[in-house]
Amino acid sequence: MNEITDWFKYVTKEQLWIVQVFAVVFFVLLFNFIGKRVLVRLHERLIKTRNLWDDAIVDALRKPLRLFIWIVGIAFAAEIVQNKTGAIIFEAIGPIRDIGVIATLCWFLVRLVLKVENNIIHKHEKAGEKVDRTTVDAIGKLIRASIIITSILVALQTLGYSVSGILAFGGVGGIAVGFAAKDLLANFFGGLMIYLDRPFEVGDWIRSPDRDIEGTVERIGWRLTEIRTFDKRPLYIPNSTFASIAVENPSRMSNRRIYETIGIRYDDISKMETITREVREMLIAHKDINSDLTMMVNFNKFNNSSVDFFVYCFTYTTVWTEFHDIKQDVLLKISNIILSHGAEIAYPTSTVHVPEAININSSPVTPIN
Repeated sequence: MNEITDWFKYVTKEQLWIVQVFAVVFFVLLFNFIGKRVLVRLHERLIKTRNLWDDAIVDALRKPLRLFIWIVGIAFAAEIVQNKTGAIIFEAIGPIRDIGVIATLCWFLVRLVLKVENNIIHKHEKAGEKVDRTTVDAIGKLIRASIIITSILVALQTLGYSVSGILAFGGVGGIAVGFAAKDLLANFFGGLMIYLDRPFEVGDWIRSPDRDIEGTVERIGWRLTEIRTFDKRPLYIPNSTFASIAVENPSRMSNRRIYETIGIRYDDISKMETITREVREMLIAHKDINSDLTMMVNFNKFNNSSVDFFVYCFTYTTVWTEFHDIKQDVLLKISNIILSHGAEIAYPTSTVHVPEAININSSPVTPIN
């Protein structure tokens, strides 16, 4: 027992720093475990509240807090080792710890902005309110970019570099960078113009008559806009492209148009006036047709095989699938009106007029042996 006691005294005196490092690592693991469990439980409760910030702060804090505990704990343990060994390499622990703390704080703020952005969109969609995703996304990106740039400048100042000198150098070097990355800058300013002018938003169906571009906007980035075509292929368009092409946004149409030309036989031309009048009355009475907008049903043309009238009107809905159901119903009712008057919808035919009768004498054909 005396030998064991002496050994512990020797270890306690000579190897105390090992025990201290072990204790630091142990408490780092313990605080990480406790912090993770507490933040998870707290997030589960706060996510049920109507406040946009409380659950966002807790959710954004979870991973950065664990990294912060590790950075502080490892730095503290390294200082203990440095005091014991005096190794020069451990003199870099202070700057590394400071940079790590700044990076962790930057990570937390970026995550917080992203979580709040998602909460704003989710809250409005859950309440059935329309939210401008493009504006929310643009503001979020600007705030995140500001946080990252500020963190980099603070980190450089912490390392002893003059921020004013760096900014002055950036002003001179920006010219060279501008020439080297003119396409990147063109796409950046193209994205900025999209955010400011807002010719389309995320979720809009757009197409361009100048280019083979048509689909639903899924994401508007600072360099590229991602469009999902109707055959579900992703299409990536540089933002600078939209500055030089015409873009049509059918998602913002107020109504959809029905414009059809229908022909009946020349034998039924005497019924044209009645048919067009009843078709017009049917459209006025139709619950899905907007009679306050332009509505025309008129005899239009003497065609090769038919006499034509056209139907021009607008639906209330702008939904593509609903529009085709309404259009089908209108066309079937027009067909029923035509048939109810004993008329027929014409199809291409040819009539041959023979001025004199042609007699065909049929004589027996003598077979040739």
